[in-house]
Amino acid sequence: MAQAPRILAGRYEVGELIGRGGMAEVHIGHDARLGRTVAIKILRSDLARDPSFQARFRREAQSAASLNHPAVVAVYDTGEETYTDDVTGATAHVPFIVMEYVEGHTVRDIVRDGHAVPIDEAVEIVVGVLSALEYSHQAGIVHRDIKPANVMLTPTGAVKVMDFGIARAMADSAATMTQTQAVIGTAQYLSPEQARGETVDARSDLYSTGCLLFELLTGRPPFIGDSPVAVAYQHVREAPPLPSSLAGDVPESLDRITLRSLAKERDARYSSAAEFRADLETAMHGGQIAAPTLAVVSAAATGAPEASVDPNSTQVFGSATQALPAAHGWAPTGATAAVLPPGVFPGAAAAQPMANGLAPDPEESKSRAGLKWTLISVGIVAIAALIFLFLVNNPRNAEPDLVAMPALTGMTSAEAGKALKAVGLTMKSFSEPDLTPEGEFIRSDPGQGSEVPEGSTVNAYFSTGPSSVKIPDVAGRTTAEARSILEAAGLEVGIDVGFETGGSVPREAVTRTVPKAKDTVAEGTVIKLFVSDGQVEVPSLLGMSEKKATQALKDLKANLNIKVVEEPSEEPDGDIINQQPAAGLVTQGADIVLTVAIPMPIEKVTIPTTLYGMTQSDAEAALRALGLNPVIKTEKSDQAAAGIVFGVTPGLGDTVDEGSDVTLFVSKGPGPAPEPSPEPPAPAPTEEADDGQYDDGQFDPDDN
Repeated sequence: MAQAPRILAGRYEVGELIGRGGMAEVHIGHDARLGRTVAIKILRSDLARDPSFQARFRREAQSAASLNHPAVVAVYDTGEETYTDDVTGATAHVPFIVMEYVEGHTVRDIVRDGHAVPIDEAVEIVVGVLSALEYSHQAGIVHRDIKPANVMLTPTGAVKVMDFGIARAMADSAATMTQTQAVIGTAQYLSPEQARGETVDARSDLYSTGCLLFELLTGRPPFIGDSPVAVAYQHVREAPPLPSSLAGDVPESLDRITLRSLAKERDARYSSAAEFRADLETAMHGGQIAAPTLAVVSAAATGAPEASVDPNSTQVFGSATQALPAAHGWAPTGATAAVLPPGVFPGAAAAQPMANGLAPDPEESKSRAGLKWTLISVGIVAIAALIFLFLVNNPRNAEPDLVAMPALTGMTSAEAGKALKAVGLTMKSFSEPDLTPEGEFIRSDPGQGSEVPEGSTVNAYFSTGPSSVKIPDVAGRTTAEARSILEAAGLEVGIDVGFETGGSVPREAVTRTVPKAKDTVAEGTVIKLFVSDGQVEVPSLLGMSEKKATQALKDLKANLNIKVVEEPSEEPDGDIINQQPAAGLVTQGADIVLTVAIPMPIEKVTIPTTLYGMTQSDAEAALRALGLNPVIKTEKSDQAAAGIVFGVTPGLGDTVDEGSDVTLFVSKGPGPAPEPSPEPPAPAPTEEADDGQYDDGQFDPDDN
């Protein structure tokens, strides 16, 4: 016989195990109330009796539940399950978190084979991560464990960051961790301050995101080693290689961005996720990024002061750092809690031993450095001598005079032509759409500041004004899809995203844009996205017929589950007399219960047997008290005085419906006495011989 499924909180059915971490297990689940698939994270049973782990897990739930962003895995519900140990009989409260179930795969699955990701895809993934971090940092939450395994990609290409709040939930034990030099996190993505056991902030997340960017661009983390300790040491003391030294297609702009994010000192990194993301988006559009030159960011990545960097030493530095990976083995991405012995990171005082236990010989290093610069000096002198001899012996090959390209910004075509002619250059003019005002200079080939031979022709481009673009309708799309469509149309998408009642639009899908769809705007206009919060406005349905109310709910197209119940009521038959929940905002897919009026059941009433002999007023009152409607007929009667009831139809003791008419025969007074019949009684009484009564003793209404 199959075992009954485990149910949490009376509604969440726990399915198969789909993941396991240091503190919890994650199961696929089913929400029976809303009919949707969810992910359920449950604190490991072996930790359930530890109050500190329970407290950390609850704080994780609080941190994660406070975030509501398309790039963050949503938390739907939290609770606790009572667990009884079969051996000891002890009872523990096991907390659980019900989260959004995300179909797709993690970034770890993509980079597991050591291959780099296409550059545009790598940047798109990191931009999604930074969007989530920007939102969480504004909410005061630092992730502290950004790594490929915590970043999901959905089938539509949307980025989802998982496990917000885990490291924050461990922050209460930061003092103990610092004393023992225990480092919590994944070694390949630790910031230097995390490796040293120091307090972390939002910039620590940006360092880890830089490690993620490096791995996506090159297929490997920036630092690898034989053990987590060796990798953590490199994060603190050694410079990362240039991504382009491992993947030749990485442009210089991404080298600069990556190295800035991997600066040893926090102040040298990007100050915010928004600044980091802006540089990435600018680089992909070919613009000028904020990250400084390679010489400066390389110095920051080593922890060296900027003033000590020789700008001409960039390539030598890149070559030197490129040799680092060969000195270490590849550490698995799952290596997590590295324990660093005291004294490994005492600062910049004495020289520290290498991670593999070998210390460099200072004299040998000095000797090699001297030899290297001697060889470089000899090479430079030799090359200069060869160039000099070539020029002296080949006067006919002398270069023409060079002139500097003047600055043409803000000039019209006529003004630019005069400026170029003044320095001995000619101009060929071209026009193209641009955000620059119509008729003004955009760019030139060769570029401004370049030195070109006198008499050269310069291609100069002038603006025809911005191109107009009709805003595509992206309602119902994911934010990633909407961004891609709008940018493909030549528009920019703003960082700020608005949340609003979604109606028929699914949760986290785009509801509208500002400016609105189909409007014609200038190319490059910034578009703001509004996203559904997963709720719908349900109107009041009271007084509607069941058919109209049901159709009104279906017209909302919010997958509402409509249930109808009947209730006897004095309201018109078939009308809605109640709805639950009441009119207002409800979650898409929620249950809506409609109560429909049906007729009240008809009561049965027995006609009293005491009506005979009553006065007319008393008999009427008795009938009305029973819910009956008295009808009065006055007749002559020798048996009853005037005003006295002497007959009833239907008869005494009969059962009738409440509200029925009951006829009361009331005497007018005595009438003429009947004449005796000379003949024996006939088999059936005649009208002349009738004494005014039925044979059964009841009054005959037809007898006058």
